[in-house]
Amino acid sequence: MTTTRPADVTAPAPAPRGGRDRYFDLLRAIALFRVVLYHLMGWAWLPVVFPSMGVMFALAGTLMARSLGSRPAPEVVRGRMRRLLPPLWLLGAVGVSGMLLAGWGPDDEGHPGWWWLHLTFWILPLSDPPYGADLPGVHGLIADGWAVDLAVPLWYLRAYLWFVLLSPLLLRALRAAPWPTVVAPIALSAALESGVVSVTSWRLDSNLSDFGAFGACWLLGMAHQEGVLRRLPRYVVPSLAPGVAGFGLWYALGHGFEAGHDLDDMPFAQSLWSFATVLLLLHLSPSWMDWPRPLRRWDRLVTLLNSRAVTIYLWHNVCIDAVAGLWDRLWGVPGLEEHASWLLVSPWPQLPAVWLLTALCVVCFGWAEDLAARRRPRLWPDGSRNLAQNLSPGRRRR
Repeated sequence: MTTTRPADVTAPAPAPRGGRDRYFDLLRAIALFRVVLYHLMGWAWLPVVFPSMGVMFALAGTLMARSLGSRPAPEVVRGRMRRLLPPLWLLGAVGVSGMLLAGWGPDDEGHPGWWWLHLTFWILPLSDPPYGADLPGVHGLIADGWAVDLAVPLWYLRAYLWFVLLSPLLLRALRAAPWPTVVAPIALSAALESGVVSVTSWRLDSNLSDFGAFGACWLLGMAHQEGVLRRLPRYVVPSLAPGVAGFGLWYALGHGFEAGHDLDDMPFAQSLWSFATVLLLLHLSPSWMDWPRPLRRWDRLVTLLNSRAVTIYLWHNVCIDAVAGLWDRLWGVPGLEEHASWLLVSPWPQLPAVWLLTALCVVCFGWAEDLAARRRPRLWPDGSRNLAQNLSPGRRRR
């Protein structure tokens, strides 16, 4: 008996017609919720349970390969940049203005000329943009260190931008040599970890480190779209992925995971664990043009999270800081410290408050994603016509 799959399954996965693949939408929604939960709770085991960033890069890689297969590469790259940058510019307009008002300025980077140059990374994030590291909070409104927390998520946009710019070349390499191309980022991560490759510039090192940690996930997404994964015999992925994941976890345990570090501090372990998890999720990859019955109740929530993924990702840390500032003020409420101290020290009561503020940010700032996608702005795009309100009249722009 042959172990190969029928010839017709080697073709690239067809793009969904008339709608989105709800399995991918569900994965993206879970990944986004896990990111918010992790940044609030700080539990090191959450990235192990679900490596959100690897999943998000893989899904983006799938969409990028699909677009490159049907349109010219320059047009696809421009379109992705157009969707990515306006929400960042809106965050920068608010965040940088707040930092300047708090006293941040050119002297904080040692040389005014460098400060002005690095400010351009708030416009085109080819590297990490500068921020005020020691700015005080606003008592009762936002906690100390808010500028750092505002800027921390921007590494994802930087990495995403580089993946987009490199995708036409990555797709050519993937078609020429699929599996050497897929595992090349893991090899780069191993070389950086072992010191075989050493980079003195922290800006270049951060770009290479992120490519090594998540490049294989992006390439797996492209490989899924190109049909590379479906050409494998069915037993290969379930046999290979647990071994790779186990090795990544073993490496993490030997390099500080038990001491409070998480996978974000160990790029090589991250690359292995994320690669294995993404490989399994793409191997399953049911094509859901409509929801399975048990999941239909989550349709609007998943639609909203996908429609405002960039807004939620960019603003949720600010919301966490704002809730932390509010919780600090509760210590002065008479009787609360004595009779309900659990409310003050537990992060669980803060979680609904964080999501409430995040929902407010969706309403206030989410329109930037619609403008970036050349859609009519909507306040609450959960797929319901009676709730998705339009901010401006007129027909949808193409």
